[in-house]
Amino acid sequence: MAIYYSKKWNSYLDRFHALGVFVKVAELNGFSAAARHLNMSPPTVTRLVSMLEDSLGLRLFVRTTRSVMLTDGGRRFFEDARRILMELEEAERAAVGSYAEPTGELSVTSSVLFGRMFVTPILGEFLDLYPKLSSRTLYVDRVVNLIDEGLDVGIRIGKLADSSLMAVRCGAVRQVVFAAPSYLDLRGEPDTPDDLANHAIINSTALHASAQWYFRKGETVVTKRVSPRISMNTNDAVIELALKGHGIGRLLSYQVAPYIADGRLKTVLNSFEPPEVPIHLVHQEGRTVSAKVRAFVDFAAKRLKSDPFLDGFKLRPES
Repeated sequence: MAIYYSKKWNSYLDRFHALGVFVKVAELNGFSAAARHLNMSPPTVTRLVSMLEDSLGLRLFVRTTRSVMLTDGGRRFFEDARRILMELEEAERAAVGSYAEPTGELSVTSSVLFGRMFVTPILGEFLDLYPKLSSRTLYVDRVVNLIDEGLDVGIRIGKLADSSLMAVRCGAVRQVVFAAPSYLDLRGEPDTPDDLANHAIINSTALHASAQWYFRKGETVVTKRVSPRISMNTNDAVIELALKGHGIGRLLSYQVAPYIADGRLKTVLNSFEPPEVPIHLVHQEGRTVSAKVRAFVDFAAKRLKSDPFLDGFKLRPES
């Protein structure tokens, strides 16, 4: 829709003002009702709508002594005008949110280990920048519904389900199989996933109780059921046992990256790794995102994207 310039208008602001008056008349089905709502005189409302009709060369309303109805052209113009005004309002809110100082409480959720390793230090830095902001976290090894639990931002690892959440990709991790060098020296390295049957398996049940591990075979991903010698309900416990040489574990690469980097753990079956897993920052607010959420998402995304432990390829060991 285009609104053409007319010498009758003193400014573009006057034209938007007239658009707002027209929309309110249409919504309330009357000039007097719109005048009361807008705290304007009925003649002023009538004059603005008449000027809009003259400018467009289009009759917008059919007026009778008992009712005011939109014409066919008026109905089409009403939908466009209402959309433009809503977009203008959203743009204004977004602009205010972009430059306002973050205040209030920011609530963030992630898995337990990811929260300890990454979210906590990022939050510490972020709160130092904004003294009027406070924060609370919910670190749990389950997918949390942000709306139901009243949370602002979540970190999701894995493919996102379809939802109304806004998402910013900030990294990728891999599923890796690992063990301590001392264990591998004693028992040997598995060459294929089938060789895991001859090893002590330490399985994590933090997210899934099943003992099914995923591997790539050619262009497809296959499932391998393992027989754990030990099942642990926290990832920290799996790492602790693996470090002490008690068996082979499987976790996401970021969870063991520090130990791989310093040589205390070694990955195996690298050529069978399934595709990398994306990491996203998600939040429930749209274009009118609050200052605190906008600032944190921008800040955290930058930090996470630059972290070598959250790059799906940088830590790939030499095979």
